[in-house]
Amino acid sequence: MEDRMERTAVKSRDIAIIGYDNQKLVLEIAFRNGGVYHYSSVPEEVYRTLMTAPSQGTYFAQTIKDQYPYQKIT
Repeated sequence: MEDRMERTAVKSRDIAIIGYDNQKLVLEIAFRNGGVYHYSSVPEEVYRTLMTAPSQGTYFAQTIKDQYPYQKIT
């Protein structure tokens, strides 16, 4: 199975890496504390806004965290 996830290391206090699969609409968040989560049905516009947000941690907490189904990967 091919991994189409584009991952980017980010400068955030809480988030280490953000990944996105625009075919499956899956957002991957790797936290600095060690957890990696996949959020489902995340529109590409939400991902793009997250990547350009002044505070990615704040945007994540306000817009994504409790709004989309998720699964802990590791």
